[in-house]
Amino acid sequence: MKEFLHTMIRVFDLEKSLAFYSMLGLKEVRRVQNEEYKFTLVFLKAPNSEALLELTYNWEQSKPYRTGRAFGHLAFSVENIYDYCAYLQSHNVTILRPPRDGYMAFIKSPDGISIELLQIGKRLVPMEPWASMKDTGTW
Repeated sequence: MKEFLHTMIRVFDLEKSLAFYSMLGLKEVRRVQNEEYKFTLVFLKAPNSEALLELTYNWEQSKPYRTGRAFGHLAFSVENIYDYCAYLQSHNVTILRPPRDGYMAFIKSPDGISIELLQIGKRLVPMEPWASMKDTGTW
C-alpha cells in the first residue's frame, strides 16, 4: 500500500452535513457532480492533515441511511477539548460522551456518524461541568 486516501460516508442532507463538518473546521477541497448517475461527491480536509473525508450524496435517496455498527468512528484532535466541546454545545451539538477525563469526547454527525475528539498532548485536569456530566445516547 502506498498511502491512505480518504474515508467515505453517505449523507442524506448534503447542506446540513457540509454545515456540520465546516463547524468542525473541515474545508471543501473538491466536488464532483455526476448527472448521469445522479450523485455528488464532496471531499473535505481538516487543517494540518492530508487525509480526506468524502461525503457521498445520492440525489434520489428518499430516506436517511442506516449507520452500521461495524463502521466505528472518525477521530479528530483538538487543542483544548473543554473549549471545543463548549463551542460545539453553543452550536446545538450534543456531547454524547463528555470529556470527563480531560482527553476524549464523542459526538455524532447529522447522519449518525460517531466522531471521537481527542485532546492533543497530555490530558487536561478534570473540571466541571464535564467531570460530572453523564453520557447521552450512544456513540
